[in-house]
Amino acid sequence: MSKPSLLALAGAGLAVAALAASSRGAASGATPPRAHASATSSAFLSSLHTVSTIGSTVPSNGDINPYGLAVVPTSAGSLKAGDFLISNFNAKSNNQGTGTTIVQLTPSGSLSVFATINAKTLPGACPGGVGLTTALSVLQGGYVVVGSLPTTNGMSATAQYGCLIVLNSKGTAVETIAGNNIQGPWDMASVTQGSTTTLFVSNVLNGGAREGLTTIDNSTVLRIRLSSAAGHAPKVQSEQVVANDIPWRDDKAALVIGPTGVALAKNGTLYVADTLENRIIAIPNAMTRTTPLADKDITLSSGGHLKQPLGLILADNGDILTTNASDGNIVETTPAGHQIATVAGDAKSGAGSLFGLAIAPGGKGLLYVDDGLNTLRLLH
Repeated sequence: MSKPSLLALAGAGLAVAALAASSRGAASGATPPRAHASATSSAFLSSLHTVSTIGSTVPSNGDINPYGLAVVPTSAGSLKAGDFLISNFNAKSNNQGTGTTIVQLTPSGSLSVFATINAKTLPGACPGGVGLTTALSVLQGGYVVVGSLPTTNGMSATAQYGCLIVLNSKGTAVETIAGNNIQGPWDMASVTQGSTTTLFVSNVLNGGAREGLTTIDNSTVLRIRLSSAAGHAPKVQSEQVVANDIPWRDDKAALVIGPTGVALAKNGTLYVADTLENRIIAIPNAMTRTTPLADKDITLSSGGHLKQPLGLILADNGDILTTNASDGNIVETTPAGHQIATVAGDAKSGAGSLFGLAIAPGGKGLLYVDDGLNTLRLLH
């Protein structure tokens, strides 16, 4: 979503609203009820009432439209534990799919550039070049993986498949991951077990931009196994599509609308924000699945307060947190599909502003990028 404003907003009070006990299949135009704290006392969002701005995400080259967000787990190279990495989707021109920077913010808001990625010097294939998406993870050994869905002029007609770009802990690109399974990598989740890291990547450009002139049902979620160790760049061991036939289409304002945020639960269920159909889908056995689950009977929760969900992450209590493109709200949904709380993440610049999400260190709040204000913010 393209929003060039550089306004700052800090310390705004927020009211958490209780939702119906179950919103499975509810009408997407439902009106949120008034705040009712007792009804959301078990919700992660119920104790979060204030939003503060940590800092601007705009580097010196003017890149804007922050999308991806990751918390640095351990210090390595230029990375410092507890800092935040943010990928920018737009260049200074405000053309979508042309941003080339990953910035690093300290908890106090000090900004530096972790990486500026030059398409001409990439160490491998990346069809179309560089336009950094919401797909952003920090791996074992300080390696960083970021998605690219590039355009030449910010228009969906020029969008190309892109790739995943692997950088070392100093921000230098050391590898790309591309091929038939990578078609518009839009968001990503990662989990590391020993020397193996598993990525789950949502793709929104299957078939190419020309196909997206009308809604088509062929977006995928891809599982990638990587060998991962300190001092050794991650290498692809295997790829498996775990879900397919998810709808997507191009869009003048958003560039593309399709499956976005992904998060893996402890029981192996992968949750995906289906932006186009206003729902959360659930893919069981995502770590071990050997065949793709077609988009059929996999809806966990739909409609109600889910209004074009974008970012998705799991709270410490196991609930699913999503951000809405339509109204700038953050919604909490249980693993049973009940929508139990909502809070206004960006009441001013609103729709389409909230993408990357992360739980604050120590579980003390929710971090999110606001591309309407070009800031990193904390709900606490």
